[in-house]
Amino acid sequence: RQQSCPLNRLLGVMESLTELLRWTLILSCLGSGMMAGLFVSFSTFMMKALGSLDSSNGMQAMQAINRTILRASFLLVFLGPAVLAAVSGFIAYALVKPWLYIIAAAAIYIFACILSTGLFNVPLNNLLERADAETDEGQRLWRDYLSQWTNWNHVRSFACVLSTILLAYSLSETGGL
Repeated sequence: RQQSCPLNRLLGVMESLTELLRWTLILSCLGSGMMAGLFVSFSTFMMKALGSLDSSNGMQAMQAINRTILRASFLLVFLGPAVLAAVSGFIAYALVKPWLYIIAAAAIYIFACILSTGLFNVPLNNLLERADAETDEGQRLWRDYLSQWTNWNHVRSFACVLSTILLAYSLSETGGL
């Protein structure tokens, strides 16, 4: 039985970490890009379309969207890029030059996408869920909701686009690993 020297073991670990980094970067970039697409579509046309409907219809449609989106598949794509980008940044710190871009992408995604969602969009969604679309109060809430929710969605959109760009740049700078 042949003994492996410490250098060979170290090289094996480095190859394994490089492969892990490749896949965490690819998947975090993909997930962030998917979320960017979703959020940008709401910012550019979905909310305008819902706002163009009769108030009670637009409000009920958004309530249905909010109920439907809360699925494990959505949460995996929504939260996954943050975890994967953070893992990528941790691994990259020891291995590759663009680690700072990866950490920045993770921080932007966590703070401007996930945190703003939890602090602003979700509470607005909860208010909307409890409102009655057929009342004057519900109609006023819907008008305010359209503006406030969309403004915070712009933040999430920009954050996801920027995070995706930073992750894609990092992947290209590493030569695709």
